[in-house]
Amino acid sequence: MAKGYKDMLAEAEAVVTSVEGDEMAARLQDPEIVMVDIRDPRELEREGMIPGAFHAPRGMLEFWIDPDSPYHKPRFAEGKTYVFYCASGWRSLLAARVAQEMGLQARSLRGGFGGWKTAGRPVAEMPRRG
Repeated sequence: MAKGYKDMLAEAEAVVTSVEGDEMAARLQDPEIVMVDIRDPRELEREGMIPGAFHAPRGMLEFWIDPDSPYHKPRFAEGKTYVFYCASGWRSLLAARVAQEMGLQARSLRGGFGGWKTAGRPVAEMPRRG
């Protein structure tokens, strides 16, 4: 029988460390942490993003992480801890698992951007492409 998303989330939760928003808010300036927003650009334009976060659309993540890919982004080769987030935490939990399997120190932000914003933490506008 095929796995459903709940099975996949449970498997990811068993191997990925999720971090709380309070901890990440206190570490926003930590040079060893990279916040990675995997949401769709329309979500970022509508809702904003965590200040200083790096945007990596979920659909490109594996290609951007893999140094052998023609789409590789050097940001993923810095040897830092990458904290992935989406709107609620489900997509980012799965993304963090993939990133971890690809060799990164990966975490997931519990509650996602929705929880971050609801708690009144800082929000920045998405940088405009010029």
